[in-house]
Amino acid sequence: MSNEQLDLFSGSGKPVDRPPPSGEERPPVLWTAIGDDALIDAILEVGLVEAPALIAEAGRRRLARATPALEALCRRFAGFGIEKVVPEQWAAFEALARIDGVDAARAVARLIAGRVVQGPTLKIAVDAAARLGAQLPPEIVLELLRHEDPQIRADACRCARRWPPAIALLIDLLDDLQPNVVVAAACALGRLGRAEARAVLARLLRDQPSPEIIESIVAVADEDCIVLLGRVGRRAPELADALLDALEAIDHPHARTVAAAIRAD
Repeated sequence: MSNEQLDLFSGSGKPVDRPPPSGEERPPVLWTAIGDDALIDAILEVGLVEAPALIAEAGRRRLARATPALEALCRRFAGFGIEKVVPEQWAAFEALARIDGVDAARAVARLIAGRVVQGPTLKIAVDAAARLGAQLPPEIVLELLRHEDPQIRADACRCARRWPPAIALLIDLLDDLQPNVVVAAACALGRLGRAEARAVLARLLRDQPSPEIIESIVAVADEDCIVLLGRVGRRAPELADALLDALEAIDHPHARTVAAAIRAD
């Protein structure tokens, strides 16, 4: 096998534009009818045609005991997928994301750090890592933050921690040409308490408020941000719960006043 095939970041990174593996939402009756132990045993033995549906059934059941089998199955396809998604790996990462929990997060982190996935499948793996809050090694996160695929950069922002090189890259990504990357970088910096994100988060709060933006601005909020939170509460009552949680977490007298006004409304 060539060195190029083993390079995690040498894949084409082409966008994935087809639906998830067949059976994710409605797995075949065959797999819904068998017990958990038989399902786990079958994951490593089933043929390639049936594998995605079988894996999806493990995810549908949120079968935590299937995590080692799903990780092992992904490793069977290490070195594949430079140009195209590997369906079995795709299904496995989706299942692990649905299973959730510490073991699933650690499995996804090991697979990415071990360079088991590459090319378009890497996008699916990093998305799963972000959803699970997986603890990726710093050097891997730094590489992902520089990736040519903007969705991978955005998901990598959610995996960044309080490492100086990562902070510097996140600040650079505030000027990224892709809006989704800018949002992800600002949210990551806000959660880390970095004031560099305040202006971007305030703009996002004004123009496109969401629970994630609201939660991310808490650690960097100043009085102007508190006023913005109050204005959002008046025009977007569906965000009231997120706004109240944020205002209660902000240590400022004005935050309590604004929270009282939102409750009154």
